[in-house]
Amino acid sequence: MAQMKNIEQEAIRSILAGDRDAYRVLMERHLPAVLRATLRITGNTVDAEEAAQEAFLRAYNKLPEFREQAAFGTWVYRIAMNCALNLVERRSRDLGWNAVALDGEPRAGDLAVSHQPTPEAALLDREAVSQRERAMQALTPMERTAFVLRHMEEQSLDVIAKALGVPVNSAKQAVFRAVSKLRRELAPARSVPAVSIPAMSLVKERR
Repeated sequence: MAQMKNIEQEAIRSILAGDRDAYRVLMERHLPAVLRATLRITGNTVDAEEAAQEAFLRAYNKLPEFREQAAFGTWVYRIAMNCALNLVERRSRDLGWNAVALDGEPRAGDLAVSHQPTPEAALLDREAVSQRERAMQALTPMERTAFVLRHMEEQSLDVIAKALGVPVNSAKQAVFRAVSKLRRELAPARSVPAVSIPAMSLVKERR
């Protein structure tokens, strides 16, 4: 960990000294995690890539303000969350926009598996994905982001609050509202066979 931080600090010093190519070191280390998070928030790869690219561009331009005692990964992650949230808010104002699967999972018909699922199993899988998508669309952009960061990215409330630009208590309330809404939306799934139930563990409020 210490060695990784030293490598990043050296890269940052090189960038600030005029070596733009050194930024590639930071991007290669942190782009996968940033893309995963922006994909879960925006719901599609095009917007996820746009948010990630914007985040790294902002981070590059603001690099002189970066404090070396902080972790670059955490810093760019927070910037990416803001970019993704802003993008989702803009898209939500476009009535023609619909997000795809939140977690970036392929749809049942696109899965390449070694065995052929039964028609019944394939149908239940598609229904589960569709139900999860509908449930997530019931959330506001802030609730969606707060839920993703807390229950999928396993971030602390402090990180969520900074990413959203709100007090910690407001972030906690956003997570609570998201969980409550998802529980209501997914409640009918409890009467469906287990194979079709979305991962309800994701909507259990963490203590």
